[in-house]
Amino acid sequence: MEFKKKVSIITGGSKGIGLSCAEKLASEGSNIFLLSSNLKNLQEASLRIKKSFDVEVGFEAVDLRLLESCKKGVESALKKFGRCDILVHSAGATKGGIFPFQPDEDMIDGFALKFHAAVRIARILWSELKKSKGVVINISGGYARDPSADHMVGGAVNSALSNFSKALAEQGLRDDINVNWINPGMIKTQRLEHSFHTRSIQQKKSINQLKSETMTLKGIRRLGEPEDVASLVLFLCKKEARHIQGCGINIDGGENKSYF
Repeated sequence: MEFKKKVSIITGGSKGIGLSCAEKLASEGSNIFLLSSNLKNLQEASLRIKKSFDVEVGFEAVDLRLLESCKKGVESALKKFGRCDILVHSAGATKGGIFPFQPDEDMIDGFALKFHAAVRIARILWSELKKSKGVVINISGGYARDPSADHMVGGAVNSALSNFSKALAEQGLRDDINVNWINPGMIKTQRLEHSFHTRSIQQKKSINQLKSETMTLKGIRRLGEPEDVASLVLFLCKKEARHIQGCGINIDGGENKSYF
């Protein structure tokens, strides 16, 4: 009953980690509002949640790279539900590339969707989250702690998002809003499957062989599931997690060993 009548707004909520987070929160009784750019995916995700859980679901198809679209998305959510208790920012897929040849647009696009959208939506919703003593969870990524020459955009964006989240958590202490962020490792999403498919063609290896080699190289037992991330998101939204504040938590099967 803890989540009954609460409202969770999830960016990037039409598929992958975002959708899994939405379903996990809905399973506990939270009403859901999804923000993403693809209307068809949003419609399918909304129907899927409604069929599985006795909650209300709303959505808005917007380009979160743009300030006005962030405002429109939040306004639609508040118009439907009149409040916000939980914000999960899961939108944003950054592009890999070889640095000397990677276009400037890749860096700009990466920051626009994953970083600037996180800043803007949190700012727009802050007064509502303050009223509800709510929760903010940003989905960052492992490249924030483990930079790669082939993934400089993701590393830079995730590092910025993690730093922003840490600072936002300090503001959250003043306003009684819990703020944390999560660094997923290799999670079985459509994007990862597409990456394996591309590499399979390039390297003339089977997808299963590439997955096995990747797990061996990274020293992990298995690839992660979106539900792994969603389960942590759910816990961080609970009352018993209220003393966890300003933390970046890895979910990567032990790929990155660290104590802070």
